Amino acid sequence: MLSMDSLWCGSESELSTLRLCKSAIERTEYRLSRRKTTKSLIPQGLLHAPEPQPTKSHRQRRSGTWPRTRSLNAPSPIQQFGPCGRIMKNSAMVMQIQDPASQRLTWYKPPLTVLVIKKVHDATILTPFVQLVHWLVHDKSMVVFVEAAVLDDTLLAEYGDFTSVRERLMTFRAGTDDLTDKIDFIICLGGDGTLLHASSLFQQSVPPVMAFHLGSLGFLTPFEFNNFQEQVMNVLEGHAALTLRSRLQCVVLRKSNDLTKDKKKPTTILVLNEVVVDRGPSPYLSNIDLFLDGKHITSVQGDGLIVSTPTGSTAYAVAAGASMIHPSVPAIMVTPICPHSLSFRPIVVPAGVELKIALSPEARNAMWVSFDGRNRQALQHGDR
Repeated sequence: MLSMDSLWCGSESELSTLRLCKSAIERTEYRLSRRKTTKSLIPQGLLHAPEPQPTKSHRQRRSGTWPRTRSLNAPSPIQQFGPCGRIMKNSAMVMQIQDPASQRLTWYKPPLTVLVIKKVHDATILTPFVQLVHWLVHDKSMVVFVEAAVLDDTLLAEYGDFTSVRERLMTFRAGTDDLTDKIDFIICLGGDGTLLHASSLFQQSVPPVMAFHLGSLGFLTPFEFNNFQEQVMNVLEGHAALTLRSRLQCVVLRKSNDLTKDKKKPTTILVLNEVVVDRGPSPYLSNIDLFLDGKHITSVQGDGLIVSTPTGSTAYAVAAGASMIHPSVPAIMVTPICPHSLSFRPIVVPAGVELKIALSPEARNAMWVSFDGRNRQALQHGDR
């Protein structure tokens, strides 16, 4: 073990002189007299920094107009551990997070087709709908797609401007016609439910969605309709910011299909908000087993279970007591509905894991599942 004297002294003569000192005071004075000036590792500007003078910018209150100085992303993980260990490179990366402020829309070619989705059974949406469609067809010479049910609204006959546009609209029926690779971008007029309906129409790649807030809920509809021409032009010219939102890939596997020789490929459903598993009309509590990548996590006893995306964290999940997650966070949230337990609380798992939900063997009733509030169906023992 080294002594403080041997650490400080630089030669044998200095060490011998230090040992001749009779008291600690003499040794201290000798050290001070022999101390040499050394260069500090800290810049001099930091050692003797003057007090900053208050400026006008310091006195201002911070507002949303200030430029961003930090990213919402966490720092990159350390790739090396010690002299030999390091993370193995894996091509099966689930998601690469970008700074949400840097995501921009660009077009490889000028957009030509647009799908306009409006809230149904709402007379207040008709006037904005007619104005938008008339401007897209006559002023921008675009091909406009609308649902066939929209043209069946008798109130549209009261708008004279719509008569000249009606014959030039392209129609489709949800669930029958395939819109894949036919739509360049989507405009939604309504609330969050209208955007969810637009998402359900595309079970593969979804075109960019521009949602105008004309409904009751507006978590996903940031645009106001007052100056729609200017805002749509920004999108058409490629001057728009993007918010990337993940969807859940859901598959229902039936026990009856496993027992038969007919190996029909199960239907895959992509949901934007959440998958809800509940007890349905049964008066008994649900008993649901939850597995993560094949490992049993917990058994839920209660009214049900919500598996949501970060987008869906502001919907049913937050009403059930979950936290809200930024849409750029790659995660899946699992939230119990009225659990009959004090130990199970909402949990967040990484995006890309496989969650399996099945009835517990001791469950006395079936469970019901719905996808973004649609395609509701019952699940029996052995289904998952």
